[in-house]
Amino acid sequence: MNYNDKDQYGIYKSTSPFQHDNNGPGPGLMGAETLIGNDVYNHHEEKIGDIKELMLDMKAGKVSYAVLSFGSFLGMGEKLFAVPWSSLVLDTEHKRFKLNVNKDKLDNAPGFDKDHWPDMADSSWQELIHGYYQSSNS
Repeated sequence: MNYNDKDQYGIYKSTSPFQHDNNGPGPGLMGAETLIGNDVYNHHEEKIGDIKELMLDMKAGKVSYAVLSFGSFLGMGEKLFAVPWSSLVLDTEHKRFKLNVNKDKLDNAPGFDKDHWPDMADSSWQELIHGYYQSSNS
């Protein structure tokens, strides 16, 4: 799924990914609801998951993490991963996100299930996640 599929308000009407022709703010500014369900691929063009949730830092006013699911079949055995937002790159050509990680690394990434979410505000958890994905924690 991609963000154009969920664009019920006409956010992404622009004909060029970087041209702002007054036909919508996207993709420079994007609606959170349209991002949920977006596909995430790696640099080997392998689908590695999709965005299940966005975690907002309410004090800083920014997106901190995208929660991805990976490795489930019909929702069974679904493993969730909080990936630093700064680690994702928007691929406007294919209308999806990219994460520079191999499937093997994602298999071994710190993850959780839907009934056992980590304390994402905990600084040691944040250091672990940002270290794993080699992203800055700012």
